[in-house]
Amino acid sequence: MGSTAQADILLELGMMYATGRDCATDLVAAHKWFNIAAIKGSARAAELRSELSATMSKTEIARALREAREWMTMH
Repeated sequence: MGSTAQADILLELGMMYATGRDCATDLVAAHKWFNIAAIKGSARAAELRSELSATMSKTEIARALREAREWMTMH
């Protein structure tokens, strides 16, 4: 799978958690997936991550960044 296709899927995951589509709203999970998608090259994910960060606490952001890092080391 190309990194663009993968970034799009990760962006969709972030959108799902951010909006609560098919799951409970989870801003930490949304931030994590937006962050990973941004690392994979999605400019849209980077924008959404930035918007989401403004509504999150420092603790939530730290947890999201830690989870994203853990995911990146495992994949």
